Amino acid sequence: MATADETGVPRRLWVEEPVGRRRLPDPVRTAAVRAVIVTAVTMTQALTAFFFTVTGSWLAFPMVLSSVASTVGATWAVLDVWVTRQVWNQRNGVVSVPSSTARQLRRERRKARRTARAQARESARIRRRGSGRLSQA
Repeated sequence: MATADETGVPRRLWVEEPVGRRRLPDPVRTAAVRAVIVTAVTMTQALTAFFFTVTGSWLAFPMVLSSVASTVGATWAVLDVWVTRQVWNQRNGVVSVPSSTARQLRRERRKARRTARAQARESARIRRRGSGRLSQA
């Protein structure tokens, strides 16, 4: 049970705190999880290879070879996280904050397109209504 502080109000068990930084994008997070798993397996293999070597087991040599191969794979996985992050930043690098220049430019272009479409509709409507007649009769 939560204890009460000086004011007599019981303390809450769960307190929401604001996150310090934004969440990683999904592809980057997936690559990071993959890299952590591959690195953990590599560390386990290296430790197992060390113990097999110390005990003089016949499995030491195959484990050392697989540890070397896993080290290459773990390095590749970590580089994959870095490359995926760089690609994500290049493709989706513009942060849409209210002061963003890119956002303002997009808004102005959108407004100009809307105005141009409205003018085109209005001129087409006027041409249709006139249809070449000089009088209503």
